[in-house]
Amino acid sequence: MQTIWKGEITTQFVNDLNKNTMGEFMEINFTEIGPNFMKATMPVNHKTKQPFGLLHGGASVALAETIGSVASLCVVNREFFIGLGMEINANHIKPVTEGLVTAVCTAIKTDGKVHIWEIKIYDETGDLCCLSRFTCMIVPKPR
Repeated sequence: MQTIWKGEITTQFVNDLNKNTMGEFMEINFTEIGPNFMKATMPVNHKTKQPFGLLHGGASVALAETIGSVASLCVVNREFFIGLGMEINANHIKPVTEGLVTAVCTAIKTDGKVHIWEIKIYDETGDLCCLSRFTCMIVPKPR
């Protein structure tokens, strides 16, 4: 299968993008890059839980937007363009109280100025916990 990524994209490269960001604070870690998908994990801990001990829905959305934004950056000419989130939705399907969740981001549309990504978040048993769709606008990189 031909890759959708522009240039050499490694987990080190995408993890370096997280330095000094909310992604780093929430301990989001990119773990795998396939020809048309990315995976990232996030712990369910005091940084990502809501007051009742469950994974916060906003943390799931932050994970989804982080991986979707990075994925958009990886399919454009990074010298000239970046992606900015336009819209995100999330269906929280199953509560998670501990462990790691894994986001799998796959492309729905990556041509033109609007990218659309599907992000599925799974718990450690492989159960789907959250289903998200993220829309990203491609804009000129600030100079």
